[in-house]
Amino acid sequence: AELPCYGVSTLEAMAKSLGVYQGYICPAMDARRSQVYNALFYANCGKLTRICPDRAISLQDLGEDVKNLQEPIFLVGDGSILCYNTLKDVVPNLILPPEGRMHQRAVGVGLAALAQENPDDPATLTPNYLRLSQAERERMEKEKNK
Repeated sequence: AELPCYGVSTLEAMAKSLGVYQGYICPAMDARRSQVYNALFYANCGKLTRICPDRAISLQDLGEDVKNLQEPIFLVGDGSILCYNTLKDVVPNLILPPEGRMHQRAVGVGLAALAQENPDDPATLTPNYLRLSQAERERMEKEKNK
């Protein structure tokens, strides 16, 4: 159909799905093993500013990163309840938004795409894996120990 194509960060789309709030938005996807896929954004008057790149991070390190932030920190994504339950005693300004705003919605993907200036070449779009799969990590460990 010759329609433009835009590759977007899932974590950014989750942040944009929250809507207009003031403070930090912390999208988190459960990566298992006490880790999350995460990014951090600052929302100010409807403008979203990226604070850190998409990353895989331990819950402990995430707590260290955000514990000194003074404004509300809105947790979104399937890892938001895990983050809240793990970090609420260390990071008192964590907020779980209403259920309908906590998870990714199509509007977030659309808003993330609209924020881009130029479309992507669909043939060059590839996933951005933030950490190796367990099988790849085990294979590398075996090769290292040979």
